[in-house]
Amino acid sequence: MSILHSNQDGVRTHREGAILEVTLDRPKANAIDLAASRRLNAIFTAFRDDPQLRFAIVTGAGEKFFSPGWDLKAAAQGEASDSDWGVGGFGGLNYPRNLDKPIIAAVNGIACGGGFELVLGTDIIVMEEQARFALPEINVGVLADRIPYHVAVEFLMTGRWMDATEAKHWGLANHVVPKGQAMMKAREVARQLAEGPPLLYPAIKQLLRHSEMVAEHEAFELHDSLHNVQKVLRSEDLLEGATAFSEKRKPNWKGR
Repeated sequence: MSILHSNQDGVRTHREGAILEVTLDRPKANAIDLAASRRLNAIFTAFRDDPQLRFAIVTGAGEKFFSPGWDLKAAAQGEASDSDWGVGGFGGLNYPRNLDKPIIAAVNGIACGGGFELVLGTDIIVMEEQARFALPEINVGVLADRIPYHVAVEFLMTGRWMDATEAKHWGLANHVVPKGQAMMKAREVARQLAEGPPLLYPAIKQLLRHSEMVAEHEAFELHDSLHNVQKVLRSEDLLEGATAFSEKRKPNWKGR
């Protein structure tokens, strides 16, 4: 069975055209143990390397939890926090390698700790109105790895919860939708993206990844040196976009 169309280690996958759907399904809360993390790493690597797949959606099974992060029952049984979680780190999206395809999070419930960090590793976040975020690691003596700096101190030091309205306020959610509609909205966003120029999305992600900590002048120099940016600049699609605009018609993207 293909790794991109299967159910193993509490992670379900399903591919629909150019879109891969990844569902955390480990009752009761979709907590991630070592096996699930390595599985997610394998899935996101296979997604990266499959030319037929362009977008991914990650969500949680059930109505209450997206994921609370690390499976503390597994931790109590001996799994160490510094275990080999996979090449991309815990959940596969903390340190992804050359993953230049867009990933959408459909947050259907509680996402805290490593589950929240998994959400933050995606590119577009759709959040149901009852969903909540938190970094409660301080309550179990663990240091969280990832959170936007402007809200980091309070959440790292208090472990308090953030509801969907506040998450939207801080820019931690792109869309807030009614309960049960996260996947519907995520699929809508994915289909909208699929109508765009295929070469541009990898270029955007590669540029953002490489220029995140770079000064403005260096960022402009870096822009022109990146492989995926060069592909856009030399592409047939660039000419097609300009031609379609001048002819007042919808572009016919070819991905080359």
